[in-house]
Amino acid sequence: MPRTFFALVALACLIPLSTFAASAKPNVLFIMADDYRPELASYGSSAITPNLNRLAARSLQFDRAYCQQAVCNPSRSSMLTGLRPDTLGLWNNGTHFRELKPDVMTLPLWFKQHGYETRCSGKIFHNWHTKEKGDARSWSAPEFLFYANHGDDKPQVKGELPPDTAKAPKCECRDVPDDAYYDGRVAAEAIRVMSEVKDKPLFLAVGFWKPHAPFNAPKKYWDLYQRDKLPPLNAARPTGAPEIAFHDSREILGTGDKRVTLTPGDEAEMRHGYFANISYLDAQLGKVLDALDASGMGEKSIIVFAGDHGYHLGEHGLWAKTSNFEFDARVPLMISAPGMSSAGKKTESLTELVDLFPTLVELCGLPPVEGLEGTSLTPILKDPLAQLKAAAYTQHPRPAYYDREPEKRPKAMGVSVRTPSVRYTEWRDWTTGRTIARELYDAVTDPNELTNAIDSPRLASEQVQAEAALRRQWRPKSSVDQ
Repeated sequence: MPRTFFALVALACLIPLSTFAASAKPNVLFIMADDYRPELASYGSSAITPNLNRLAARSLQFDRAYCQQAVCNPSRSSMLTGLRPDTLGLWNNGTHFRELKPDVMTLPLWFKQHGYETRCSGKIFHNWHTKEKGDARSWSAPEFLFYANHGDDKPQVKGELPPDTAKAPKCECRDVPDDAYYDGRVAAEAIRVMSEVKDKPLFLAVGFWKPHAPFNAPKKYWDLYQRDKLPPLNAARPTGAPEIAFHDSREILGTGDKRVTLTPGDEAEMRHGYFANISYLDAQLGKVLDALDASGMGEKSIIVFAGDHGYHLGEHGLWAKTSNFEFDARVPLMISAPGMSSAGKKTESLTELVDLFPTLVELCGLPPVEGLEGTSLTPILKDPLAQLKAAAYTQHPRPAYYDREPEKRPKAMGVSVRTPSVRYTEWRDWTTGRTIARELYDAVTDPNELTNAIDSPRLASEQVQAEAALRRQWRPKSSVDQ
């Protein structure tokens, strides 16, 4: 059946949304979090997130949303251009996407070219290592607190700095106000922009730096949790998993003579700090939502909340990201739009961050962008049971941070596909394209991926389907064709 038919059906299902977009362009509040585990963004989770909960009540929550690569620059570049990492040729943190594709279209730039005032407060594009800082051409005014190092997020206060009671690596616990750290100031700037822009539809991107390390939320957010009541850590590696699936957790543990060995107490405190960071982010989100609603724009605005990738907190023996495991590949995603009937519901439809560009373009009634590799999610906003994709795709190179290696290229690429029932991964030699290792995890009975069930007779049918889905995206030697 022609694709145009499905497009017409999708538009017909979203009459309230498309009618609104045609009569008056909705504002867009595009909110990003960094290193956010998706299960901790759900109502009823062990994280204390009252503001995410109220956003979820007006949104459709996508419980099977996936990034295209679990590290900052490739994920954000892919999402904001609507192109996959292989199309951009970008798999590291040190290369700006415009070095590779100088004239590529971005999500905010498309909105800017079609009558929107586009503003950026915080970390939206990649924030460090690159020659070009952010993407100035995408915005109607200079970006705010967009290009910095997470490690430089030191508390700024008037008077004497309160003592730090934390002891573990990457942790800091001081009794300081919210705006002592980046995210408090990001929220304040977002609120200022909302009060300033009156004569144009507004595309406001708010990029929170948390819950990314360091785990340094103000003390009141640490105090929300009892450390011994938090979910226990299961650090077991998946049985039968190949060594290449893992990494050295250097973002948290360091390298060489600066590498640290964590005690159980360190691990518990760091996990506590991650939860504190989440609640700190949530409080800043609440301030932004309050300002949106107080402005009278709340009912007329599209709101997106997304993470750039997931995160390990010691599971599988890993810290931070850069794997193809579910903990890293899955992301939080919520979308709220005027008139949609799915507010407050959840969907298990497979989705990808690359889908956000075409989705927002359609919701706002803008002309479509040629060449985008995602799929508009508008049919799912109407019917959360709708299925648009048979699979979602994530990849990651080895070494995990190859831009820091002398040869400036990876040695292998892990390509991974998530179907409704399994995750299947192939690790391929970068030079020859030869498959050197494989993984298969049962997403139904083994959601934490503790057993590599590759070639299991019980999962034979699911494996065949996953292999076919992977090959639709990656030919056996695709990674060496770049």
